[in-house]
Amino acid sequence: MTHLLMIDTGNTAWILTSTMLVLLMSIPGIALFYGGLVRQKNVLSIIMQTIFLVAVVSILWVAIGYSWVFDTTFAEKGHPLAFLMGGFGKAFMNGITLDTLTAGNIPELLFAMFQCMFAVITPALILGAFAERIKFSGYILFIVLWVVLAYFPMAHWVWGGGFLQQMGAIDFAGGTVVHINAGVSALIMAIMLGQRTDYRIGHPVTPHNVAFVFMGTAFLWLGWFGFNAGSGLAADGLAANAFMVTHIATAAAAVTWMVIDWIFNKKPTVIGTCTGAVAGLVAITPAAGSTDLLGAFCIGAITSVICFCMVAVVKPKLRYDDSLDAFGVHGIGGIVGSILTGVFATRMVTGGTGVQGALYGDWHQLAVQLIATGVAIAFSAVITFILFKVVDATVGLRVDKRVEEEGLDIYEHGESAYNR
Repeated sequence: MTHLLMIDTGNTAWILTSTMLVLLMSIPGIALFYGGLVRQKNVLSIIMQTIFLVAVVSILWVAIGYSWVFDTTFAEKGHPLAFLMGGFGKAFMNGITLDTLTAGNIPELLFAMFQCMFAVITPALILGAFAERIKFSGYILFIVLWVVLAYFPMAHWVWGGGFLQQMGAIDFAGGTVVHINAGVSALIMAIMLGQRTDYRIGHPVTPHNVAFVFMGTAFLWLGWFGFNAGSGLAADGLAANAFMVTHIATAAAAVTWMVIDWIFNKKPTVIGTCTGAVAGLVAITPAAGSTDLLGAFCIGAITSVICFCMVAVVKPKLRYDDSLDAFGVHGIGGIVGSILTGVFATRMVTGGTGVQGALYGDWHQLAVQLIATGVAIAFSAVITFILFKVVDATVGLRVDKRVEEEGLDIYEHGESAYNR
């Protein structure tokens, strides 16, 4: 334990700000982005799912999640579960006082809250895969189990001293832990839950409020600066670089998607440009602490092209109903970004003895990124498959046909978003 006088007030102020910015990504960011994309009869179901998970995941995090991910008790004692979790020595913030500091000389309580917002946003990304057809009761059980059994172990492996971190995998702010984890789970849920009753290949559901989608994108773009630039836990040059590459990768991805949209669909659309921006935000996340401006441009543009192909070409051909393209944007964006981190990482950012990517001659780092990406994909898919089977057999996950046809807002929540 250190003393209160040793707190770095500049770093602390920045991480306090970053924590609030990351919360904005869930509420109202995801709630507006996904809420605008669904039909009017289902917008409140998206809002309710989002605000519920913010509340319940926060409770789970302070109760056991933070200790599960960042405690070191099991490793120190050679416990057989040390591979899976850190331990429960810090459950309910046990032993952490106002004076306890962590990296960057910020209060550990603040670090725990910053990481809490990552635990909150991750399951929120999955919502887009099963929008408009999931029972709220089944959703509650699935989300609680998924956070505990999918998010906590993955976060421990990558950020809490687990085997992927020890192997040298780079995930600055959540490419594997957040986006691949959530995106692959979204795909499994979409496939196993089945298509919406009125889903037609080549005839996408018309969003009920494009202005909501834009506002959600704006909150996500803003909040992502806390997500990425805050992950270095200091107000320094690394944060400044992460801030810049986050913005430029997003800009490059948005413009790229708009151009592709214009070429193939004859008009540049707001929905397309917003989707491209989100794809860029996703892809730069793992690389924000190791790449420079060149990497940001390339990662943003490359990811936008690949995600567009997944959404516009691959999804219709494979006929799965990923309602709001959670996998096509977050899953694929996370996979591409994680791999390209092993290409564009540069010592201009990581330092004289830091890691560098294949572009600069270090093919080992690319191999490490490929392994970490593969582990994340396999783990998320298996856990989600098992959880789907368990929850569907107990509580049930799919709403009745009549409920789906008339809307989840009225049947599940007894409310309507727009009343005269």
